Amino acid sequence: MTSAPAMADAAAFDRYKNRRDAESREQLVNRYLPLARHLARRYSRRGEDVDDLTQVASFALLKAIDRFDPQRGLAFTSFAVPTITGELKRYFRDHGWMVRVPRDVQELKLRLDTATETLTGSLGRAPTPGELAEQTGTSVEQVLEAIAANTAHFPDSLDRPLSEDGDETFDGTVGHDDPGFSRAEDAAVVDQLLDTLDERERVILRLRFEQELTQAEIGDQLGLSQMHVSRLIRKSIATLQEAALNA
Repeated sequence: MTSAPAMADAAAFDRYKNRRDAESREQLVNRYLPLARHLARRYSRRGEDVDDLTQVASFALLKAIDRFDPQRGLAFTSFAVPTITGELKRYFRDHGWMVRVPRDVQELKLRLDTATETLTGSLGRAPTPGELAEQTGTSVEQVLEAIAANTAHFPDSLDRPLSEDGDETFDGTVGHDDPGFSRAEDAAVVDQLLDTLDERERVILRLRFEQELTQAEIGDQLGLSQMHVSRLIRKSIATLQEAALNA
């Protein structure tokens, strides 16, 4: 059963899509601004000013609201989280590198950012490395190299003491967020990973782990043997693990 807040959000998105009115937009901004702040605080652990990151995340939230299509049947958080984190990563990219990165890799990273934004808008989800490679006319290996280069930014250690004679570390000052935001972020990641599976594999995983059916019950429902269901579950989990490593 759909919750009242979810129904209200859906109605607000429908109104905003049809009217583009400020009131609907403001309602959606107020609803999801805590999510943007949550993501900004996570990236502030790298030593950047949290106010600057919140501004970046808030701007990305506005872009996500403007580009979101509720008719796709996708949860807004599954669309917004990659959009906001993409803008935050771009912010770090534009503020220097910890090591010297070859110019061609930096240039490819810029093209990947543009391609990611374009594909996210058209697909309603974050693109896979293969889709990015096709969009930019490069290989998957080059895409992964450019993505890995984004980690060349200098991170601030969470174990760094706040003072020379103090025991408190930077990690101890980080506030705790509503676990609902973390769940929304995790759900967005899971939705992206599930897109790497075919329809039958997704159905089997949902029956097994969401509805908690046994392998035998799944087999009866889909006309498969229990052994076949077991093989498909193992194969699907292995595919998801590989996709997670390459994401």
